[in-house]
Amino acid sequence: MARILLGVSGGIAAYKALEFVRLATAAGHSVRAVQTPAARRFVGPASFAALTGAPVLVSEFERDPARGAFPGEPLPEHEPLSHLELAARAELFLIAPASANTIAKLAHGHADNLLTTCALAVACPVLLAPAMNDRMYEHAATQANLSTLRVRGVEIVPPGSGRLASAGEEGIGRLAEPQQLLEACEAALARSPEAGGDGAGRWRGLHVLVTAGGTREPIDGVRFLGNSSSGRMGIALAQAARARGADVTIIAANVSLPIPEGVAVERVRTAAELKAACERAFPHCDVLFMAAAVADFRPTAAHEGKIKKGVRATLSLELERTDDVLAALASERRDGQTLVGFAAEHGAGAVELAREKLRAKGLDAVVVNDVSREDIGFDAELNEVSILTAANGASPARDEGAQLVPRASKARVAEEILDAVERIRASLGA
Repeated sequence: MARILLGVSGGIAAYKALEFVRLATAAGHSVRAVQTPAARRFVGPASFAALTGAPVLVSEFERDPARGAFPGEPLPEHEPLSHLELAARAELFLIAPASANTIAKLAHGHADNLLTTCALAVACPVLLAPAMNDRMYEHAATQANLSTLRVRGVEIVPPGSGRLASAGEEGIGRLAEPQQLLEACEAALARSPEAGGDGAGRWRGLHVLVTAGGTREPIDGVRFLGNSSSGRMGIALAQAARARGADVTIIAANVSLPIPEGVAVERVRTAAELKAACERAFPHCDVLFMAAAVADFRPTAAHEGKIKKGVRATLSLELERTDDVLAALASERRDGQTLVGFAAEHGAGAVELAREKLRAKGLDAVVVNDVSREDIGFDAELNEVSILTAANGASPARDEGAQLVPRASKARVAEEILDAVERIRASLGA
């Protein structure tokens, strides 16, 4: 796990930074926080200190009782300069929320508080998450400043759209949600050699196809058969593959979450639409992650309009099987393609059921999780999976033991899955 330096500037969205700290520390990361003077008007330092377990600093002239150490580290024997020591020890610097004023200072190299001073001193990846009124965000000056920072290597975590702080106002400028911030941090850490990653570009030249979400099979004009899949796991896989340099396409079945920047998307609703989209894209991909929850059955015929309740006490539906999209794709695979299936099983025997799926469908790997648990799986921020891989990749007559990925953020689980795919492809000389 990593040492994350969190910079908090002034804005009503500062309260979300507290939730980010909670999620990051729960995931095993060590966090130190620095605030601008304006940030303290929204959230006091005691709140960040309680969640991080470390002092919170505002001024570069302020003594750091922890001497620049992160939680869990021994104290240095000397009294270092706080902005230099924090910057030197950090493996990632996240600025969230980043106000328009702070963004302007960073773009022009100002160093008038601890946060901006640290930004000039760090050698680790820097992520910046803007949060402000939509008119301020869309102003030419703010956009020019963000462009300048991008050119310098700063990664921008884009804001969302919706209700803003001012009463009655809506638009772009909402700080990204805490879970999105953590996923962006973990993706950046995974590709950072300084933080133990292998660097970006390992998947450059690969075409990756990801399916995400859950299909919906219409009963009538307003009702459908569906499932609880949100698409979080598929989006995490797409983001991780894109971060490693791959060209990524995501086929999103009823996904409302934001699609990562640089990822092509095709939106579908039903199993039949997903199958058609996969058939078009599959021949051109090198790696397939079939993470979508595809309906096994659909109504034999959808009722036109809306079925009225009337006086009826029951309603009978006749269902028919949908096509097995993954099995059909596997039967058409070409040399050099890697296929990863996903199995959402319920309760005991999940790994054995996934092992049979691995063999029967001729896959290279199956990722299985137990959806009977409320703390992981469908529409949860965390997941715990077992990865089963074929012993010899292309002809999975036997399989290795399952690799357990303990409960972690879906971004971290995605990195483990991509690592497993790299090992499979390496063993085949791909």
